[in-house]
Amino acid sequence: MLRFSQKHPLLWAYLFAAYFSLSYHIPIYANGMSGSIGLRDSLLMSFAWLIPILLLPQHAKKWLAFAGMLMWPAALISLFYFIVYGQEFSQSAIFIAFESNVAESSEFIQSYWQWWFLPLTLVFSAIPAWLWSQAKPLQLGLSRRLGYASVFSLIAFWPFIGSALFEPQKSINDALYHQMVRMEPAAPWNLVMGYTKYQQQMADMQQLLTQNRQVKPLQNLVTDNASMPDTVVLVIGESTNRQRMSLYGYERPTTPNLDKLNQQGELVVFNNVVTPRPYTIEALQQVLSFADSKHPERFFSEPTLINMMKQAGYDITWITNQQTQTRRNTMLTTFSQMADHQVYLNNNRQQNANQYDGVVLPPFAEALDTNAPRKFIVVHLLGTHRAYDCRYPEDFAYFSGKTDVPDWVSADLLDEYNSYDDAIRYNDMVVSNLINETRRAKGKSLLLYLSDHGEEVFDNPDDLFTGRNEGAPTSAMYTVPFIAWGSEDFQRNRDMTPWKAAADRPYSSANFIYAFADMVGLSFDEMDYSASLVSKAFKPSQRWIGDPLNPASIKDYSTVEATEAKLNIVRHDNAQETIKVL
Repeated sequence: MLRFSQKHPLLWAYLFAAYFSLSYHIPIYANGMSGSIGLRDSLLMSFAWLIPILLLPQHAKKWLAFAGMLMWPAALISLFYFIVYGQEFSQSAIFIAFESNVAESSEFIQSYWQWWFLPLTLVFSAIPAWLWSQAKPLQLGLSRRLGYASVFSLIAFWPFIGSALFEPQKSINDALYHQMVRMEPAAPWNLVMGYTKYQQQMADMQQLLTQNRQVKPLQNLVTDNASMPDTVVLVIGESTNRQRMSLYGYERPTTPNLDKLNQQGELVVFNNVVTPRPYTIEALQQVLSFADSKHPERFFSEPTLINMMKQAGYDITWITNQQTQTRRNTMLTTFSQMADHQVYLNNNRQQNANQYDGVVLPPFAEALDTNAPRKFIVVHLLGTHRAYDCRYPEDFAYFSGKTDVPDWVSADLLDEYNSYDDAIRYNDMVVSNLINETRRAKGKSLLLYLSDHGEEVFDNPDDLFTGRNEGAPTSAMYTVPFIAWGSEDFQRNRDMTPWKAAADRPYSSANFIYAFADMVGLSFDEMDYSASLVSKAFKPSQRWIGDPLNPASIKDYSTVEATEAKLNIVRHDNAQETIKVL
């Protein structure tokens, strides 16, 4: 080792710099909690610490000591955060920390402190101290040092350089953000960038909350106290295409628990609901408000569903397994902050982490047991979001091989196709357990489950694609499950038979707030019963999809169905011609 440090002093310095980030990224990756992106970015960003050494070699050891003192606390915090929570430290964790008070922090220390944390800290600290003690001065000429410094600068700062030079459509702020994202996994930037992004997202969230507080309440809101549920549960799914659920006729048994509940007559299954947007934030802006594709401004000028339920006297709890605070999820966190209570379960930096929705069950049970006379509980799942194999534990892997898989799904696509079905099967377990848990709640209870949007996972033989693309819409991206479950006490006071009669009505979840209010038993001046799926006054209307900020992109969902119907006819005719030839 000593000879190696003398022979390769620059590589030795790199090992010292990389140690701090690798100390937590290696166990995160080895545990299967997250993919290799964080590990890769940490290795690349560690080259930045070598640049000052190359430019000022006479101060190399002092610089390494300074760098180590910056990285040590950030790495230690990240390591212990992973040990305690099994997640990667992120800006979401910073958000949670600042949301907690001193008493909660004391409870945390008492709950999680273990005696072996101290010797682990000593070992963790001794390794870089020894690496530093063996560091040797560089014996390189000026030209070689400048060459290495240039190469390392390109490696570490390419996200900014590449965006600024080769992506003219992006601003300098976009390039800086790209650099921040790449630097964030590495110590100490996980703290620095995490806190910077936390401040930015908090400013955006506070602006949205301020706008929301200025919105006038619903006019002449009336509650039907006799039939109103004491407990209302809204389960928001993620990326779940109902066409891949056996509850909706899919050949594979992806929803055995919901199938059983439906066979017992406990569910109302709505068969013809589509989402207005194939993206979470954009879809929920319409689903949880009076906004729609033609009137997006209503999200800011009129009450949201959360405002409505608070005005109706419900105590609101928001439980989420979505990422707590990211650039994309600011809107979701804003919704949660409108509630009375928040439970944030997913503080991972990226979505490709093994974060299972089963974690929502314990806090959901606690929320049900509160003494509030009227409770509204929102449970936001990670559902079947890509990467699909990160959405369920290994022991929930059920589907394999080609059984009931379309012929066009080739062997190299089969694992992902099966993983999506496994994710739906695990989602079925979570949703059915939420229903069974709600069953034990006192009084009248109503649970609604609706996914934000669908997902294309090799469902189209003409374009083997996975994900969502609003510019090339397919039915798989828009068809969503929507089911209702009511307790016996609820059904004694509210006849759900008309709901079942409405099961096949064509509906857009952009109008969900009207159906929700009708189901709960709320009326107000702004109520439109023609837009309520379960109302006698319901009138079918065009189901618009597309970007409201780009009116030219808005189209009726029926055009998607018509296009796919034509393609099916062409495929059938081609197949018949092939048979004749054979």
